Amino acid sequence: MSTPTTTTFDLARFARAAEERDASTQLSMYGPNATVTITDKVSQPGAPRVLHTREEIETWLQEMYGRGMTHSVRHRVKDDTGAAYTQACCYPDGTNVLCATVIELDGGLISAQAVVQVWDER
Repeated sequence: MSTPTTTTFDLARFARAAEERDASTQLSMYGPNATVTITDKVSQPGAPRVLHTREEIETWLQEMYGRGMTHSVRHRVKDDTGAAYTQACCYPDGTNVLCATVIELDGGLISAQAVVQVWDER
């Protein structure tokens, strides 16, 4: 009889992938049924953008990290059930973005992620 395998979520690896704009490493840390809920000025709390499949999450990550911007992960916290962090980003033109994320874990993989982001108005 085999014993189920549980992985441990590596927040440092996840943060490093964000800072290096490595969408494939981040995607590997999402569970098969993960969802991401994004709230911002465009997708407000009453109608947030919800990504329901790994394909949608992959497209979002690739689009985000495909932009010519820097990413700096800060204020990390983690326990057995989840993790949270802030991420400061900056476009080459000086526009700043701040993102706060809360992650729910299941078996060491991301099962749900809530993202709240704001950016400079120009």
